Amino acid sequence: MSAAPSAAPSADSFIDRLRAAWAKNDSLLCVGLDPDPEKFPARFRDDPAAIYHFCAEIVEATADLVCCFKPQIAHFAARRAEGQLEALIAHIRAQYPDIPVILDAKRGDIGSTAAHYAREAFERYRADAVTVNPYLGRDSVEPYLDWPGKGVILLCRTSNPGGNDLQFLDVGGEKLYERVASLVANDWNRNGQCALVVGATYPAEIARVREIAGNLPLLVPGVGAQGGDIEAVVKAGCIGAGEGKGTGLIINSSRAILYAGTGDTFAAAAREAAQKTRDEINRYR
Repeated sequence: MSAAPSAAPSADSFIDRLRAAWAKNDSLLCVGLDPDPEKFPARFRDDPAAIYHFCAEIVEATADLVCCFKPQIAHFAARRAEGQLEALIAHIRAQYPDIPVILDAKRGDIGSTAAHYAREAFERYRADAVTVNPYLGRDSVEPYLDWPGKGVILLCRTSNPGGNDLQFLDVGGEKLYERVASLVANDWNRNGQCALVVGATYPAEIARVREIAGNLPLLVPGVGAQGGDIEAVVKAGCIGAGEGKGTGLIINSSRAILYAGTGDTFAAAAREAAQKTRDEINRYR
């Protein structure tokens, strides 16, 4: 097994690839790949690689409309489909090399274990970026930062109602999510690898994180099925001036796109939903 790579700058970093995809596809939309075989069309029923084939058709239908794809690892692992996840990411990298892949894993553990999680994300699955829980502090994040150019997307203000239990706690005159945003932007982002997760259901907090974190990319889940307001998200979170104006967001939609249609037209329906979402986002940029 090879050692973790040294932390050297990368000419093909996640952030560079993300910026290129924003421009090439004129899109801030990320399609979340959260497969649920119970919702698949009937023709996948007896397919042992149904998860791969369903997701690959979604990818092919939407690749020119997105800035990222974001497979959620639990949806694959719970079905013993990790091999299909590997194949899916390999397919995206081969057929759509300009589209970055974010592995949504939300890992968070002590440094020695985190090093294995980082290897899983970046070597086994060959993802361009991974979501990480920062609760254990900097040493738990360091193993991800040691992979040159790979994106490390840290949970900051999540879209679930229970996020208030901890993320709004006062820590020395600021809220915990504000402290996370400041730590990541000012201390942990040593090689320009970091981004933050801020839920679409809290546009005021998106604006606050943007104020604290400057031009860091923000991954924003919660539009579509979770009800986040696209106009509010874009106005709160887009970079407002200077380099990168009108960008800065990775706005994720999963179920509303994946399951927009049923039967053999599911991929066409997904494309229509993705295009509608991409165009609505652009209307407010």
